[in-house]
Amino acid sequence: MNNELIKKIALPFLVFLFILQVWAGISTVVEDFPTPSDTYVAAFGGINVDGDEIEGVLADPFYINNQDDKGIFWQIMESLKRVFAGFVLAILVGVPLGLLIGMSKSAQYAFDPFIQILKPVSPLAWLPLLLFIFQDINMTAISTIFITSIWPIIINTTLGVKSVSEDYMNVAKVLRFSPMDKIVQIILPVSVPYIFTGMRLSLGIAWLVIVAAEMLTGGIGIGFWIWDEYNNLNYHNIIIGIMVVGLIGYLLDLIMGRIADYFDYTKKGRA
Repeated sequence: MNNELIKKIALPFLVFLFILQVWAGISTVVEDFPTPSDTYVAAFGGINVDGDEIEGVLADPFYINNQDDKGIFWQIMESLKRVFAGFVLAILVGVPLGLLIGMSKSAQYAFDPFIQILKPVSPLAWLPLLLFIFQDINMTAISTIFITSIWPIIINTTLGVKSVSEDYMNVAKVLRFSPMDKIVQIILPVSVPYIFTGMRLSLGIAWLVIVAAEMLTGGIGIGFWIWDEYNNLNYHNIIIGIMVVGLIGYLLDLIMGRIADYFDYTKKGRA
């Protein structure tokens, strides 16, 4: 085992121990704040500090009592369905629009002001309007994710198109490529790494947005589950929910990062 591997294991572990100490310190200062050990019992089951037998949230994540009472696995799956629905819509609209803006100065002049104005708008600002329009929890969450996660895809796709060398475009003119031939044979091969970087950022934003959206719209989902646990004063479960959201976000980013690296020819060239 080399020193680099030891550092990769030991340093995060030391930070983890420090976080546990800070967490334990907060629980001694804030009344009724869950301790690390109590949260572990709430997650996996066991005997709590009061001597009660607890069935952990993660001990049976697949249970279904009724439509509104399901295990945390099903809450996560509902959230992921909404996330990927909005994410796919953002790709279908964002990539062609980004290509258009990157290839056409007129399109850039037309769309850029609106992108710059709408991009910083918080997803929470869209929720009331979208709920009024759709009158449906799922459509409201999906459309909110679409609106707030489309911007990285558009911006990075546009950047990818603009990174194409002028020499390549001149060759396309000499060979009399059609606009579609230009896109398929020249622009896309260069732009794909940028597009996947935008998709990676977009998916991270989508997962971030869904928690807030579900807290406000209700229904089934990890965001609503966390809010419901707060209303039930189950603070242990709130911490568990935060950890679950963080871990899933990390996995989604890891997967998209690997996909982006696979399509990044510059990294392959360096390898």
